[in-house]
Amino acid sequence: MTFPLFHRPGTVVFLDDDPDYLEMLALVLPRHWHLRLFLRPTDCIAQLLQEPPFWEADAWNQQQLIALWREGKPLIPQVLAYWSRYTERYALSRVCVVDFSMPGMDGLQVLAELGDWPGSRVLLTGQADEQVAVRAFNRGLIDQFIPKQTQDISRRLVEAVEKLLFTAHARHAQIWRSTLTQEQNALLRAPGVDTWLAAYSAKHWVEHVVIGAPFGVLGMDAAGQVSWLQLETPQGLDALAELAVLAGVPPAGVDEIRQGSKLADIELRQALSSSGPPALVPATPIGDAGLLGAVFPVEAPGVPDPDNSYTRWLARQPKRHVQD
Repeated sequence: MTFPLFHRPGTVVFLDDDPDYLEMLALVLPRHWHLRLFLRPTDCIAQLLQEPPFWEADAWNQQQLIALWREGKPLIPQVLAYWSRYTERYALSRVCVVDFSMPGMDGLQVLAELGDWPGSRVLLTGQADEQVAVRAFNRGLIDQFIPKQTQDISRRLVEAVEKLLFTAHARHAQIWRSTLTQEQNALLRAPGVDTWLAAYSAKHWVEHVVIGAPFGVLGMDAAGQVSWLQLETPQGLDALAELAVLAGVPPAGVDEIRQGSKLADIELRQALSSSGPPALVPATPIGDAGLLGAVFPVEAPGVPDPDNSYTRWLARQPKRHVQD
């Protein structure tokens, strides 16, 4: 699995003409998903066609962060402010799962009606529909199809949707890749690095963004706690040690930085205009390219209010129900 440069939760939409099936999904699908369940194709289409302008506005907001960074404004406080302001970003639908066999309008016709809606598309098929789904997949009309007669269909659905939710949207990836150097981008794709980062993110965060200056990953968990995974190459340790000397780190700590056994959060503190002393924490090897990482909690005035965390946002949404 490739580690996405930008990731956040989003809404998962299901369309099926069987209300009992939708009710079953409401009960068994992960509680940390925000679901919308539709019986009527027209209602589903109308809902999703409202979203492209909001996707566009969100992408524009992200591009503005990069533009200000190019003018010299640090990225970390900007991302924290973005997370604080745009709390309805979780409402944008990321994945739409549609049953192929429906009266009046089949699943492929529904997906064709969605036009420029930018989310991922999954088709549920019956046994007789599989060749239709294969052709649709090969033509790029859908991202995945799942036969409804598959054993343990709920598990297959969860795995497929989770993978799509974690896959970077192409536009978001393009926006944030522009903050990385060619070397940094290559490091993130080095053997073992992307899988380590993906596993760490899945365990600790619901939302993250990778930036290049300073190099690392800013992540936020479901409760709204923010942390910084600082990334350092062996070649960068001497420069970090020199910064540590200037920041007043004792000689023993400077030696630990040079040896790669510990990292200091000096660049994080500079970005946040923090006047406190640097923190040193043990460094962890990441992958096979010599990359090192260390995690630091982010405590700053601009950290998002926990009341706007994903968990609190999800709790404020209506209970799962079939929209009929």
